[in-house]
Amino acid sequence: MLVRPSKIVCVGRNFREHAKELGNDVPAEPLLFLKPPSAIVRDGDPIVLPAQSVRVEFEGEIGVVIGSRLSHAGPTAALAAIGAVIAANDVTARDLQKKDSQWTRAKGFDSFCPLGEPGGNPAVGLEGLTVVTRVNGVERQRATAREMVFGIPDLLSYISRVMTLEPNDVVLTGTPAGVGTILDGDEVEVEIVGYSRVRNPVRNRPA
Repeated sequence: MLVRPSKIVCVGRNFREHAKELGNDVPAEPLLFLKPPSAIVRDGDPIVLPAQSVRVEFEGEIGVVIGSRLSHAGPTAALAAIGAVIAANDVTARDLQKKDSQWTRAKGFDSFCPLGEPGGNPAVGLEGLTVVTRVNGVERQRATAREMVFGIPDLLSYISRVMTLEPNDVVLTGTPAGVGTILDGDEVEVEIVGYSRVRNPVRNRPA
């Protein structure tokens, strides 16, 4: 079972086709942002649509749970520090993301970080990890980690040179192309094939 992390570190625009679909360039270095732990919900909990936004979107991602403290580490040490992979949904208020100069509000609402159960450590064959997102049972996203601009060990190494990653911290490694709007009554499922899954209904915030 996932222990509440001290932080959730996220990587933006780490799949070329996703950057392209939003009209953005691929960054020369990993683009980092944070989600608050208060955004976490678990399998079956609702994603609650905030009144401040009219365009909330799903972003299925491969999440990594840190197993041991990581600071100023190289990719090999970073690989060894992985505790588990976890299905994650980087829910985003896209209209607010475009409006604000930084992404904290768009990414940080309560319920905007659904996480599945940690699914073991695939230290061998990370590039073969597959993320699939379905909305109302219809597949909307599918990609493997080998399609990432920056691979998982390199991402963890880069982050560890900015901030220390503590055990149970979660890193979201970016979403592939195919993101889209979710509405009241929808159900979103993100699966890391063979490892972890999270499924959440979507609800309007009660008046």
